[in-house]
Amino acid sequence: MDFFDALQTSATGLSAQRLRMNLISSNLANISTTRTPEGGPYKRKEAVFEAVPAHRSFKDALAMARTGQIAEVKVAGIVEDPVPFKQKYDPNHPDADERGYVMVPNINLMEEMVNMISATRSYEANVTAIKASKSMALKALEIGR
Repeated sequence: MDFFDALQTSATGLSAQRLRMNLISSNLANISTTRTPEGGPYKRKEAVFEAVPAHRSFKDALAMARTGQIAEVKVAGIVEDPVPFKQKYDPNHPDADERGYVMVPNINLMEEMVNMISATRSYEANVTAIKASKSMALKALEIGR
């Protein structure tokens, strides 16, 4: 793996974690949303990541396939959480049914905060890897002086 491959790997990781943070922020912002344009409460969203071998040529693809190296992160998609909505008793709410229950989003505040911390740590790890690659490249250039 050369300098640019290391940067590319970390850059795709940064991009993926940034998307994950945006989805978590959206989930937290809509934790009380009971009515959406699609109808019903807001549905929690989650990113699905996929490991993709990065290759620039057929030879590189064969070498990576033999060694099992993974070089990039790709967002395979954004999925809605299939967990059913929660029911909350609030007869004065405008979206309450005839029994006084309101369907609220299937978002767990603690789970979202843990996911946010995890995404932040992953983002920081990728930034550290980029800084280390940059530092190694600068040291290599200093050798030639």
